[in-house]
Amino acid sequence: MNTQLSSLDYLAIYKMMQLIRQTELGIAERYPKGQMRCPTHLSVGQECTPAVLSKLLTHQDLAVSTHRSHAHYLAKGGDLNAMLAEIYGKETGCSKGRGGSMHLIDQSVGFKGSTAIVGNTIPIGVGLALAKKIKQEQGIAVVFLGDGATEEGVFYESANFAAVQSLPVLFVCENNLYSVYSSLDVRQPKGRGIAELSSSLGLASFTADGNNVLSSHTALSSAILHIKQGKGPALVELSTYRWLEHCGPHYDNDIGYRTEQEFLAWKDRDPISCFESELLFSVLATQTQLEEIQIQVQKQVKSAFTFAEQSPFPDYKVQDQNVFARSGL
Repeated sequence: MNTQLSSLDYLAIYKMMQLIRQTELGIAERYPKGQMRCPTHLSVGQECTPAVLSKLLTHQDLAVSTHRSHAHYLAKGGDLNAMLAEIYGKETGCSKGRGGSMHLIDQSVGFKGSTAIVGNTIPIGVGLALAKKIKQEQGIAVVFLGDGATEEGVFYESANFAAVQSLPVLFVCENNLYSVYSSLDVRQPKGRGIAELSSSLGLASFTADGNNVLSSHTALSSAILHIKQGKGPALVELSTYRWLEHCGPHYDNDIGYRTEQEFLAWKDRDPISCFESELLFSVLATQTQLEEIQIQVQKQVKSAFTFAEQSPFPDYKVQDQNVFARSGL
């Protein structure tokens, strides 16, 4: 195992993976009841990358994300109660119930927002990095994106600008092979990797197994070190796989865009189960410790759902507040 991480670090990563998984499964279980009225994109199976980053990023670092943002929000330290309340459309939500699942924000921990439009937060993240450079502030900006976003023109423009300006920005590409129902094979030329493409744009590029904690930590920590040494922006491509449908709480292997065999092969590489085995084999944790963490997280998640369900809806008389910035004119 990685000697840069202590046993406490490994347990913290494991706890974050459990928090993400149990929160997402909790949403999937409750979503059909009709109390969460916004679209929701779950990241069951993709817990490793954000959990590792939760130990690598500091309060000085900023982050922006995508429509599939729950895990990133939680890993950056976002408030679980406020996130679930937001998904329920409640006044106690992190966006006052106005944004829903795809519009999360917690500025107190440097999570600067997520949006539904593919690639939309990429230039925002680069802008945050530019501001840090101009103000000579510590920390980096992290841009979470999926493989589909690398097909948007704004990715190329932003990567080029970041490279030209040598900005402290990390592009974290979680490559789960699919853009909704279209596989990478029908969207990009065979034999051309995203990291390879990014390198040609001037980004220091790294690849990793996004379901493996050690592999992900090595690549992400190397990329962050590169940026903090003033060597310019970097991209890490992490291979992973979402278990559930693109949008919603169900499994959708039956509709034909991916096979059950492919799904089961990736499920065998469940990042949490694999990490549990590594921790036990390396004697970095006991079965009792792991079970205690699972129980702690279960209680935290259950409490957060109770908070969200019991919170009040916004008053309709002020429904136009916290929706847009008033010009004052």
